[in-house]
Amino acid sequence: MTTATPPPLPLPEWQTLLELYPSLSHALTTPADTTPPALPVMSAPAGTVLFRETEACQGFPLVLEGEVRVSRTSTQGRELELYRVVPGEMCLVSSACLFVGQAFTARGVTTLPTRLALMPAPVFRQAMGSELFRDFVLGLFAARMADLTGLIEAVAFQRLDSRLAATLLGHGSQVRATHQTLADELGTVREIVTRLLHRFERSGWVELSRECITIRDSVALRQVAAHGTRG
Repeated sequence: MTTATPPPLPLPEWQTLLELYPSLSHALTTPADTTPPALPVMSAPAGTVLFRETEACQGFPLVLEGEVRVSRTSTQGRELELYRVVPGEMCLVSSACLFVGQAFTARGVTTLPTRLALMPAPVFRQAMGSELFRDFVLGLFAARMADLTGLIEAVAFQRLDSRLAATLLGHGSQVRATHQTLADELGTVREIVTRLLHRFERSGWVELSRECITIRDSVALRQVAAHGTRG
C-alpha cells in the first residue's frame, strides 16, 4: 500500500466540497493560503463495501455524490439499517471512531454510484480545531443520535406491521424492493416480512409481484402505520 501524499484536490471538486460542506473553507485553508487541501478522492459503484465492523477507520468521508447505507449485522446474519449518508451529511460511525480511535462498529455500503473525498485522521483532528467545522460535526452528530434514538424506539416498542406499513408509504404507488431488502431495513427476517405482505395483500391493501409492491389502499396502510393491525 502506498503512503505517498495525495495531490491537492482539483479545483472543481474543492468547490463542490465547499458548497456541500462550507465550514471546510475555515477548517482546511487560511486567508493567506487558499490552496485546495490534499485529500484522497475515490469513486465506487453501487454495492461497494466502504468499511466493515471491526476494521480500522481510515478517515472522515465527505460525500460528493451518491449515497452510503450504514447498517449493523447480528451474529445470526440479520441486518439493521441505521442511517444513510448523502452529499452534505456526515457518517456518525466514522466520526465516533475518529473521536476515540476505535474500530468501526457498523458497515457502510454504497447504494448508488458514489464519489467521496476522505479526510485522514490527522487532518480531521486539525479541522476540529475550527469552531465552524466543530459546530457542523457536533450538530450533525446530535441529529444522527436523535435519528438513532427514534430507530431504537421503533424497534423496541412499535409493532412490525406498523413499521412495515410506514416503510411502504411515501414511495408513490409502487415500491420496488425485494422482501429481503425490506427485512434488512426493518431489522427482521425475510420470512416475517413476506408473511405480513401476504396478509396486507389478502386485505386488499397491496398487490405483490416480483420485486415490486403496488399500493392499493394507502388509507388503510396509514391506519396500520399509526395503530397496527388487529389479530
